[in-house]
Amino acid sequence: VQLQASGGGLVQTGGSLRLSCAASGRTFNNYCMGWFRQTPGKEREFVSAISWSGGSTYYADSVKGRFTISTRNAKNTVYLQMNSLKPEDTAVYYCAAAIRSACILRRGEFSYWGQGTQVTVSS
Repeated sequence: VQLQASGGGLVQTGGSLRLSCAASGRTFNNYCMGWFRQTPGKEREFVSAISWSGGSTYYADSVKGRFTISTRNAKNTVYLQMNSLKPEDTAVYYCAAAIRSACILRRGEFSYWGQGTQVTVSS
């Protein structure tokens, strides 16, 4: 399984970005796909996840109502639309995949990780 994250960048407070995670190497119908983020000196934290087969979505409280996770099956791609960005959203964002259809939102449940993409929100 290979995961390729992209779409990070520099944006002002209140702006938007859309992250993409292109997945390859398997059929992902029974996978849970997630996004995590990490800042220097802190643990990698859960942001959002989606069950690829059922479409159930999950969000950290800190991003609920601002971020939207979605999939595009034809392209094996997972998106994270991030709106109303805040400086505290600044982090390296990682996409991840878990071999389970029902998501368990713990970092250790995700077996595959992409490289990170930097998101910087200026105040």
